[in-house]
Amino acid sequence: MNAMTDPGLYRHLDEMAPWNDRLQVLEVIGITDEAPEVKTFTFRSDAQTWFRYKPGQFITLELPLEDGPIMRTYTLSSSPSRPFSIAVTVKVQPGSVGTRWMFDNLGIGARLKAFGPGGDFTHHNHPAAKYLFISAGSGITPMMSMLRWLNDCSPGTNVVFVNCARRPEEIIFRKELELLGTRMPGLSLSFLIEERSARESWFGHMGRIDAVRLPLLSPDFREREVFCCGPEPFMRAVREMLQGTGFDMAFYHQESFGAPPVEPVPAPFSELPSDADATPAEATVAVRFSLSEVDGECLPGQTVLQAARASGVRISAACEFGLCGTCKVKKLSGEVEMNHNGGILDDEIADGFILACCSKPLCDLEIEA
Repeated sequence: MNAMTDPGLYRHLDEMAPWNDRLQVLEVIGITDEAPEVKTFTFRSDAQTWFRYKPGQFITLELPLEDGPIMRTYTLSSSPSRPFSIAVTVKVQPGSVGTRWMFDNLGIGARLKAFGPGGDFTHHNHPAAKYLFISAGSGITPMMSMLRWLNDCSPGTNVVFVNCARRPEEIIFRKELELLGTRMPGLSLSFLIEERSARESWFGHMGRIDAVRLPLLSPDFREREVFCCGPEPFMRAVREMLQGTGFDMAFYHQESFGAPPVEPVPAPFSELPSDADATPAEATVAVRFSLSEVDGECLPGQTVLQAARASGVRISAACEFGLCGTCKVKKLSGEVEMNHNGGILDDEIADGFILACCSKPLCDLEIEA
């Protein structure tokens, strides 16, 4: 029996520290083929600690490509009800760089640096008597995380689970979902396929989800808390369909890593206005990067991350709009204005951490970077 399977660990879970993304890295312990060009990578902490997160959240992986590391954000498909490992389920898309590297290079025992978890797309934030999960393609991953948690912790929960795929063989987690359908009395499972396949017979639903099919799959959808994830055109179609039926969109939630519109800011070395009558709204402030021993400056309107790049200091970043938490750094002195999207916890802020991508200095700063 090893440390990860010792049942005594569960009895003493409250005595153990959870995984710390600033101190520990992830080690690959399993790789599973889920569908064509889809794999699940399962990790444990190299320090064999446990993982604390909400079902539906994501992590950001630092992938060490030959030309330099890149950041990629992936939703966790695992459930926090099984806290000694985490898993991401990823699909190679045309033009994929990071995911293709994972397919070609990750093996058992490989180690990666990771950041997180983060994100607000979770049923824990919206408890309800009845849920409707709608997904397409690899957008099924957060739904699977939530369903696995419900199966472990509240198997009688009323859930309608609708997954859309192009062909039958492309349904991710199909066998496990069908098994859960026999074990969860409140689960209503539906697959919607766009086209038949020569590889596998199909006798189920065909077509795309619309205002006609939705009431057939979930007659009481207006009474449910709805979670949706998939390609942006798919989510937009679902959103518009629900709006057209008069659904109360306060009960609609979708996962998206797309950045919201941002206001342009000066380039790192752009010239300030020369007009004598023009008065800058803010003054340039000094930024000290203590670990790099670099003294830089932040121009008006720039973020700490932009100032770091202009000074040649590398701060890891992925989403760059305050969601993933990858650019979390310790503020040693000074004050900032931080407008994040859930990528940092209140206790982390209290401890002096900021997200460099969405923090603008209010005075001279010293950053641990």
